[in-house]
Amino acid sequence: MKGFGVLKINEVGWIEKERPVCGPLDAIVRPTTLAPCTSDVHTSHGGAGAEGKDNMILGHEAVGEVVEVGELVTRFKPGDKVVVATTTPDWMQPATQGRYHQHDTGPLHSFKYTTTKDGSFAEFFHVNHADANMALLPEGVTEDQAVMVVDMMSTGFHSVENARVTFGDTVVVIGIGPVGLMAIAGAKLAGAGRILAVGTRPNCIEIAKKYGATDIISYKKGDIVEQIVTLTNGDVDSVIIAGGNKDSLAQAIAMVKAGGTVSNVNYYDVTDVLAFPAYLWGLGMKNVDIRGGFCPGGALRIEKLLKMIQYGRVDTSLLITHTFEGFEKIEDAFKLMAEKPSDLIKPVIHIKW
Repeated sequence: MKGFGVLKINEVGWIEKERPVCGPLDAIVRPTTLAPCTSDVHTSHGGAGAEGKDNMILGHEAVGEVVEVGELVTRFKPGDKVVVATTTPDWMQPATQGRYHQHDTGPLHSFKYTTTKDGSFAEFFHVNHADANMALLPEGVTEDQAVMVVDMMSTGFHSVENARVTFGDTVVVIGIGPVGLMAIAGAKLAGAGRILAVGTRPNCIEIAKKYGATDIISYKKGDIVEQIVTLTNGDVDSVIIAGGNKDSLAQAIAMVKAGGTVSNVNYYDVTDVLAFPAYLWGLGMKNVDIRGGFCPGGALRIEKLLKMIQYGRVDTSLLITHTFEGFEKIEDAFKLMAEKPSDLIKPVIHIKW
């Protein structure tokens, strides 16, 4: 079996491996639409727990066709077109019965692709607990729309859930890459009255406005905290961090009002130190909740998000700026994601077998 992944840290390429073995609760899927992610690039440089894991196949955003199911799988059969969650917990772990299934045996451990197992940039890939980690592709939803659901939409909407957005709220979204754009769409759907989006790339600004941003804030025009506090008179209910850098947390705490919420889904570097002056947090007594969250997975989550596309609530295909045709183009799409040209939001690869 051929796949594209990490040969060793800071070196990627094509890998030959044995086809994965299907356990009794599992499935083997052949990808038909894939999307590289920034976290794939992080992993190739040693992030996401990949240190020392040479010859690891990348990829965690996939739609595909089932080719094999385990004897205990009841919801799927070979030939089904499925949407595979990015986060695929081991549902037998007690931690998944709690509030956050994303952390089955430890922090972020439910994110298995490219960290503890090979990912979807392969001729075949493995799905653990298939009945609980895959969804059928619904009628009226394209593969392009569906592949944007499993990470970009799920993560972006999770940031809104953690921000506790309610009707009429003023929400700031720092970073308007694909996750930030989904946060804007989610905030609008949740009832936000005003949505201030921090970003500068023209194509992202255009999509941000389509998804519901009411104001665009540019860091090139001065301190973003000063700009936002001035525009809102300090009345910011929540700040979503979907991009930026290690200073973004301090900026969010500075601009959110007392009693507000800071919601982070940004992927920091392992070397980052997140610090802020105590006075920004009211010496620890500003009654601001600081929440960090990871992409929710599971079949139910994916099915619900797909329903929002199916019934016209949101169109995730607006995130796609580059399209590649053919399995061998995975490498080109990955390189594009690593280079991040100014016109890129998300690339996809279509595969016909």
